[in-house]
Amino acid sequence: IYIMGLYLKYMKEKGGVAYFNELADKKAGMLYDAIDGSDGFYACPVDKHCRSRMNVPFTIGGGDEALEKKFQEEAKKVKLFTLAGHRSVGGIRASLYNGMPMEGVETLVSHMKSFMEENAK
Repeated sequence: IYIMGLYLKYMKEKGGVAYFNELADKKAGMLYDAIDGSDGFYACPVDKHCRSRMNVPFTIGGGDEALEKKFQEEAKKVKLFTLAGHRSVGGIRASLYNGMPMEGVETLVSHMKSFMEENAK
């Protein structure tokens, strides 16, 4: 209960639910823009009207498992971890919960752009 009280105080100081709602929209928007603007190199299997702001799944190169593994290995070099998709569907999954700062999403998008430039056919 004590820890929850500290977290709720922190949330209130930041601006409450409205702040975190806006931040979630910005983080998800930035990532989906990178996916949708990749000319098919990255693809999200979820219909645009049903997309989550917290968990963003995507594939690389049409579901190329070797390329996705390479992406994850290179992501570790820029301190991006646990990007593996769900074991039943594969691909990549980025979790954007409140604990993920905007800087982390910016790092991911930057990595995605440089990876695409190096690996697009």
